[in-house]
Amino acid sequence: QVQLVESGGGLAQAGGSLRLSCSASGSALSINVKGWYRQAPGKLRELVAEFTSAGSTNYADSVKGRFTISRDNAKNTVYLQTNSLKPEDTAVYYCKAIYQRRLGDPWYTYWGQGTQVTVSS
Repeated sequence: QVQLVESGGGLAQAGGSLRLSCSASGSALSINVKGWYRQAPGKLRELVAEFTSAGSTNYADSVKGRFTISRDNAKNTVYLQTNSLKPEDTAVYYCKAIYQRRLGDPWYTYWGQGTQVTVSS
């Protein structure tokens, strides 16, 4: 019923850029892509960027000024533009969505499969 398809990861040099995308699809009442997270080996998954309930955006301090989250409502796709990449940005990046089948149903969290971002010095 819900599918998240991520793409755009790969290898980049320090200072380079990558554009990640997350496309959501399904027949649920509501599918909302909330944001991007990342997880490096041996570390906890952390928030990178998200859309707030007020319709604004929120970024981790470590990526402020370098990353930009945006969406294309017509395509139901959320993007993460990553600029000025640093080696410490190396991680698997995941998009997160919430899903509600019908009004009154609980909300469930769905994660994309993840896309690897590797930044070399």
